[in-house]
Amino acid sequence: MADEDGDGSRPKRADVRATYDRIATHFAATREYAWPEVESFVSAQDPAPSSDGVGLDVGCGNCRHAELLADVDGIESVVGVDASRGLLETGRARAADRGFEVELLEGDAASLPLAADTVSLAVYVATLHHLPTRETRVASLDELARVLAPDGRALVSAWSTAHDRFDRTEGFDTTVEWTLPGGTPVDRFYHIYAPDEFEADLRNSDLDLLEWELSSGNCYATVSGSNRRETDDQGTNRL
Repeated sequence: MADEDGDGSRPKRADVRATYDRIATHFAATREYAWPEVESFVSAQDPAPSSDGVGLDVGCGNCRHAELLADVDGIESVVGVDASRGLLETGRARAADRGFEVELLEGDAASLPLAADTVSLAVYVATLHHLPTRETRVASLDELARVLAPDGRALVSAWSTAHDRFDRTEGFDTTVEWTLPGGTPVDRFYHIYAPDEFEADLRNSDLDLLEWELSSGNCYATVSGSNRRETDDQGTNRL
């Protein structure tokens, strides 16, 4: 694991996408089961906040969490969004093997290919920390707020300095190696969030932060979209 310090060393988002295209098949094979925290969140939202709803998995990978959304009462369709075509193919294969339906879209977490106010239930886990800049990360949170229905709920997670593999207390950029079969290492970009930084980014976004916690070295937050900015009579934005 190596630190990536300074703006000049941060990868472009296309580089992050290319990394996951390269490791997609092997990565997906090691991600068989849903995270317990995601299972708990989804089960707590069953039935969905609104009927005839859309479930959304941002950074869906092999769709292990989209599969959970597909079983929620009141969720009529599930959309999985990922920047990696390779990972989307693993999600397509899982859905076919396990018999659940998901519409898969190649897209950017900071520019979601969905209409506003359409998502009843969403998970955005283990993806926020791969976006290279704070501006992009907050923009992605704003996008989540935009697509959530007025009574929609979402779970957001990111890797944290609270994990026992890190000995730092402030957020930082780093790379973490993924080792392919045969021993080839592939660097993956991460922004490791300090817990208070994670909370601050959520509060500075258009999301309404309902609650958050630390679990297994990750920050988890339950959010809604009700904190989005409104326009007053003079055309200026206010929170």
